[in-house]
Amino acid sequence: MTVMVPGRGTVAPGRAAPPQVRRSVPGRIRVISGITVASLALLFAALAVGSATARDGLQVIGHDAGPQVVATAGLYLALSDMDAQVANALVMGDMYTRQRNEAIARYESRRSEANQALLKAFELSGDNPAERRTVQSVLDELGKYERLAGQALLLDQRAKHAPGPPPEEVVAIYRQATDLMRKVLLPQAYNLTLETGTIVRRTYDEKAVMVPLLRVAVVVAGLLALCCLIWLQVFLAKRFRRVFGPALLVATVTTAVALIAGAGALARDQEALRHAKSAGFDPVLTLTRARAISNSMQGDQSRYLLDKERADTYEHTYLDKSQSVIYVAAGNLDDYHFKVVQGTDGFLGLLGPELVGRPGEDVMKAYQGFQSADEKFRDLVASGQIIEAVNARFGAVTATFDTYDRTLVALIGQHHDEFERAITMGESTLDNLWRLEEVAMGAIVLLVIAGVWPRLKEYR
Repeated sequence: MTVMVPGRGTVAPGRAAPPQVRRSVPGRIRVISGITVASLALLFAALAVGSATARDGLQVIGHDAGPQVVATAGLYLALSDMDAQVANALVMGDMYTRQRNEAIARYESRRSEANQALLKAFELSGDNPAERRTVQSVLDELGKYERLAGQALLLDQRAKHAPGPPPEEVVAIYRQATDLMRKVLLPQAYNLTLETGTIVRRTYDEKAVMVPLLRVAVVVAGLLALCCLIWLQVFLAKRFRRVFGPALLVATVTTAVALIAGAGALARDQEALRHAKSAGFDPVLTLTRARAISNSMQGDQSRYLLDKERADTYEHTYLDKSQSVIYVAAGNLDDYHFKVVQGTDGFLGLLGPELVGRPGEDVMKAYQGFQSADEKFRDLVASGQIIEAVNARFGAVTATFDTYDRTLVALIGQHHDEFERAITMGESTLDNLWRLEEVAMGAIVLLVIAGVWPRLKEYR
């Protein structure tokens, strides 16, 4: 082999290269190889950090704070429905024995759901002292509410009154209970939802910035590693006057595959996080809150019958809650009924963004039926037909509300499925990426060694 020695001409075949040549070429091979290995390490470090960051976001939103928010939103629903069922039982009187027993049974069921939601919220709160104090406060106040509700139900049962307003002593105790629910328990339950919801939003905002940056870092590190591998191959090909080595060619292709797969996986995980929050978590939370408020609206219908002194207040409260669920510009409840039942485009409120497509149309149609039944129910109360109003309240009004509630539950289920699919897809992508990293990293290192080691042996 003819060797070119700078400043010394050509060394003829069969003669040994000068010592400085024998020292410099292996040294340069080692330096370039070291730089190449370092660039590969940088690539896989960027992939590892990117994967860990995306997995942390999926864990928080999909398994930690996300389920906690849904649990506390369910707590709000259970609490509001507990109070509604007590009002229902009190206004039924002695003519609706079966329905009254069903209302009390539902109250007990909701109480159990509330306790389970509180227990889950306490477990998921971890070491957060503020959240634990809030949960403990809700438990304490819930105990007070249960005692007051129990007293009201017991006195009402003893009174054996006709359908409609119960005796004043029953109303007075129920006022204390419902005030405790509306002014203390429900705001605290909502605060729990807000606190954990803040964790989800903060996590999402952080990962929405970090994952794209780490994806860019993966691309830069991958291109650098490819350049170093090509540099190493070109140097060896020129120095030893041979074609590119197969081991290094395979290492280059494997690195390119790892780069493309890693960048693509991080992009898919970024999309999974976005979809899980925007198409799953956010709608589930909004719809669950809308369902809880709607249950409370149904309770306001019974309170409107139950407490004559506060009838105007409960009617106004019903309108406020209706406006929060689906908003239209209306100065009073009659105007609201008319505009909702007539229908229009561009509804606002909690359900506004969801009133698109077939599921949204079903929800809107059911809500219109519920509001139409409420209008007829209030006309009966205004005309003094209390028995007929009670019949309407637990007949047509309840039937239309149940239909509306089922459409909400179905829509919540669709968004929850979207949420679960997005989280599962993101985690599956990361699992596949991690397996690829392990195999590719070991294979590339072995291939680089296999491509460089024979060249270094020639200088031994």
